[in-house]
Amino acid sequence: MKKSIVLLMLLISNLAISQNKIFPFKINKVVLENGLTVLSVPFDSPGIIAYYTVVRAGSRNEVEPGKTGFAHFFEHMMFRGTEKYPEQVYNDILKRLGADSNAFTTADWTAYHIVASSDALETIIDIESDRFMNLKYTEEQFKTEAGAILGEYNKSASSPFLPLYEKLQDLAFTTHTYKHTTIGFLKDILDMPNQYDYSLQFFDRYYRPENCAIVVVGDFDQKKLIELVKKYYGGWKRGNYKPEIPVEPPQTEERVGHIGWKGKTLPYLAIGYHVPEFSTKNIERAAIDFVSELLFSRTAPLYQKLVIEKQWVDFIQGGAPSRRDPFLFTILTRIKNENLIDSVKNEIFNAIEELKTKPVPKERLEQIRSYLKYSFAMSLNNPNTVAYVVGNYFQLTGDPESVNELYQLYEKVTPQDVMNAVKKYFTKENRTIVTLTEEKK
Repeated sequence: MKKSIVLLMLLISNLAISQNKIFPFKINKVVLENGLTVLSVPFDSPGIIAYYTVVRAGSRNEVEPGKTGFAHFFEHMMFRGTEKYPEQVYNDILKRLGADSNAFTTADWTAYHIVASSDALETIIDIESDRFMNLKYTEEQFKTEAGAILGEYNKSASSPFLPLYEKLQDLAFTTHTYKHTTIGFLKDILDMPNQYDYSLQFFDRYYRPENCAIVVVGDFDQKKLIELVKKYYGGWKRGNYKPEIPVEPPQTEERVGHIGWKGKTLPYLAIGYHVPEFSTKNIERAAIDFVSELLFSRTAPLYQKLVIEKQWVDFIQGGAPSRRDPFLFTILTRIKNENLIDSVKNEIFNAIEELKTKPVPKERLEQIRSYLKYSFAMSLNNPNTVAYVVGNYFQLTGDPESVNELYQLYEKVTPQDVMNAVKKYFTKENRTIVTLTEEKK
């Protein structure tokens, strides 16, 4: 614990000395002949490593109609094992290592991650390379896992959050694959057991070395790491598939939807504004990250009014996740009384309009800049988080150093930039509104 605290203090000191590099660790990059990228970061975690496999494919890549949910499907299927390491053998190896292993899927990428003892490096590289190169499953196993996906969907759909996001994205997008959530459309999940052949095609397209990266952070020897990666991954064959992601046309009028909820619930309100994709060059996109803090942090006037003073809502939050293509700045709140929906909506719109006409005080902008910078730096206190950061910025841009470029851009954001971004993107024509209320009996 003491060593972690010292490390954090050193990070902050480094930031104070140099504003040019928010990510203070050296990133080694090696690209194999087959296109596999190896990103490694020496980190002061004696005896521990984090090992990520990054696949640059998420629900964004599900381009064929009727075939949604397959990126998330493979997050599950990749644990089914191979001829060399069947499922139970694979799991037993991880148990013996005392390793923490899991995976996740987003709109843009899928990641498989392990935290384990550094002396298990070769074993991890062996079992991970094997399942990425040699995954095999029967049609029966496929159908079983497809049924599990339906169970997961039904569980998630029992809460208002998934239906809200589904409705919001379905209304806001007409063309782009962001129209569906990561888990996919229900009708496609119901049909998934019939799509065994397509699943093989999806895996063959995206689980290729040129579309993936290995991220290793912690206590390791760089020379040995590269030798082992070449030994175990060298035979992985390069692919040639490039998806054509449809471009979303500009939204020209407000879209409104409603969900009637059969169970007992408080009302929900979701509002989405189309905003640009992640960028290290677009100052408007950087300014939008400041808008999230200006409107929805606990010290923001809107938050204070709605949550603390008037107590009209349980919570309110808003922001735009980093995406490879233009996505949504989403505002979500749960309201204590159905009669307050319009009042809450108007308070949100009024706060947005104020940002268009009243420049943000420079001191407030500096506070947010400092918060963004130091909260990020303070999170870099373990190999798993560092590996996630490297993997995330790699999947966004192909270059993990883009994290430094982003925070350099944050340094340039001015009150006028914030006003310009809000005027341009936070308009009635560019927004989608979804409400969810309890159905009247």
